[in-house]
Amino acid sequence: MRSKAAPRFELGIKDLQSSALPLGHAARREPQSPSGDRISHNAVTLLVLCNGHGEDLIALRVLEAIHRLQPQLSLEVLPMVGQGRAFDAAVEDGWLQRIGPSAALPSGGFSNQSLRGLVSDLSAGLPLLSWRQWRLCRRLARHNRVMLAIGDLLPLLMARCSGALFGFIGTPKSDYTWRSGPGRALSDLYHRFKGSEWDPWEWRLMASRRCRLVAMRDRLTARGLLRHGVAAVAPGNPMMDGLHREDPPAALARCRRVLVLCGSRMPEANGNFRRLLAGTHRLEGFQTPVALLVAVGSQPPLDALERQLQDAGYRRSLPPSDELGAEACWVKGPLLVLIGRRCFDRWAGWAEAGLATAGTATEQLVGLGVPAVSLPGPGPQFKQGFAKRQSRLLGGAVHPCNTSTELAHRLERLLNDGELSRRLGRIGQQRMGPSGGSHRLARLVLQQLCGNS
Repeated sequence: MRSKAAPRFELGIKDLQSSALPLGHAARREPQSPSGDRISHNAVTLLVLCNGHGEDLIALRVLEAIHRLQPQLSLEVLPMVGQGRAFDAAVEDGWLQRIGPSAALPSGGFSNQSLRGLVSDLSAGLPLLSWRQWRLCRRLARHNRVMLAIGDLLPLLMARCSGALFGFIGTPKSDYTWRSGPGRALSDLYHRFKGSEWDPWEWRLMASRRCRLVAMRDRLTARGLLRHGVAAVAPGNPMMDGLHREDPPAALARCRRVLVLCGSRMPEANGNFRRLLAGTHRLEGFQTPVALLVAVGSQPPLDALERQLQDAGYRRSLPPSDELGAEACWVKGPLLVLIGRRCFDRWAGWAEAGLATAGTATEQLVGLGVPAVSLPGPGPQFKQGFAKRQSRLLGGAVHPCNTSTELAHRLERLLNDGELSRRLGRIGQQRMGPSGGSHRLARLVLQQLCGNS
């Protein structure tokens, strides 16, 4: 009997419709497959393929949950885009091995956002990189690897063509993007015609008899794929695991708190920060202190952000408390700018509103019930089309603006209109869904790919 792809994950977003997708129904169907396709229980190794910064974070959450459930299982990860720095700590701890050729692409993995980005990636060696990664996957498939692809078409195709048993967690696409909003764009009409944002060639790959697990980011998208013969499920959202709303520390209790997310890809992130900073000018008239919490990763560099603050008339100061974890503090009138590396998980829970030009982090912030405004720029990632799609995905809980002036007005309204902020926050929480998805996904991966009951 030909097996269909099995469970999918709910990367947020509770389905707003009355019908419910029976969780794990596809997992109950044990496919009959040739002996060569059966899982050997001797020294099986799980190899995870992921293609982007957001996908790396999702992969890490799922891998951590798998390691907690079955610490003796051998785990590998192949970051297909970038260096996979999200896995550094796990690799150093010794329970995860990072393998394969990798490269930092000019588009940061967003070559689908523009022809220029695609050309830049092709010129930087993307075809050769993908060829080397595919050859590695083919070789490892002959040595008792099962594979879990996380992302979109590229890791899905890589896993399918490796010859191994595989599963797929589809992260970037959701039917909310074309079912929410006006729906007048040609792409919306195309998706409406198909009945899914995923394309026919992707359905075909997911329906492979060697695909044992398919998880989508929400039940609406999973149900759309079910109509095309793909046994998809949506067990929960790994992106929201480990994130919680909490009261701010005493040092910030008197402040209004805005989380600033400028992204991590240079030089785009540097330009994003400059434009977001320009959108805070109306806050200078507030009687109450306003804390701008700038949560960054390894990029952009601290000195680049500080130069912009100095040019904008801010002066250096000491952070109000060491417990905040801030590396730098700058002040200007009632505005207090705190810059912290790897502070997102903590600072997001303190925020009342967000200023954003980021992808995954913006979705996580909104999923906590914190509304945001965004300001798309020249890209290559956070362009107008990306920002509009993100807004529709999140039900308008993040609003894209055209200018810094509009950004300033909308941010001021979010801080002054509590009812509006609460309403948008509830929508964001509903679209992203509750935490706990990593554990449920991990159990499905162990059951469907690794042969554990």
